[in-house]
Amino acid sequence: MSTTRGDTWDDYKARFPDYESYADDTKGRWYIPVCDSRYMADGDERDFGEVMADYYANNSPVYVPAGSAPPEPVIDGTTLARAAWDAVTIPTAMIGYNPMVGDLQATIVGWDTWIWATGDTPKEVRVTATAGPVTATITATASMLTLQPKDGVAKCTGFGIPWSEGNDRIGTDCVIVFDRSSAHFKDSVTPVDVKVSYAITYSATDGAAGSLNTHTTSTTTTIPVAEIQTIIVRPTDEP
Repeated sequence: MSTTRGDTWDDYKARFPDYESYADDTKGRWYIPVCDSRYMADGDERDFGEVMADYYANNSPVYVPAGSAPPEPVIDGTTLARAAWDAVTIPTAMIGYNPMVGDLQATIVGWDTWIWATGDTPKEVRVTATAGPVTATITATASMLTLQPKDGVAKCTGFGIPWSEGNDRIGTDCVIVFDRSSAHFKDSVTPVDVKVSYAITYSATDGAAGSLNTHTTSTTTTIPVAEIQTIIVRPTDEP
């Protein structure tokens, strides 16, 4: 066995509780905590040696007699939450729109184009992870779509309301007013950037709780925009 940095042999032996009792047991096993710098948290300003010493001070070797189950590693709630969230993939937003006029299903320049998130767009994502005796629950919540259309202005304070004749009287919280047709864009459709930002919080059974960095999904969709042409005819007195 090797000692950790700065340990004397006596210090190292002292880490093994009641080790002399197991001197003649050749079938049991000691389980020793180990630190690996590859898993050190990003942004931790401490030296790895400090992290390792702190971990060893709070996690002693455990002796397990032959035939007994090895000890389960205890992962604190914050670490478990971060690891669980790293495994989550939130799908990008999908939207519907109205009006949809003609064969191209186009909206119209200057009109209020209703936008809404479809059922494939999550407003809340909840994940639960368990490791040993600790369970962490992570919740991601979003409050609105963020829209950036080319050749238009968006006003969006929510996830939109699907258009219907009944909803038309109520109104919506997400519209785009396009100020130019799509004729000058490739394939005659106007690009619209769609983003959703999620606030991430977590809580764990070991009492840990907090928040993680905001997560934002981003995609670009397209909407065909048409322009209604009008002809103004000057009145005449001729029959």
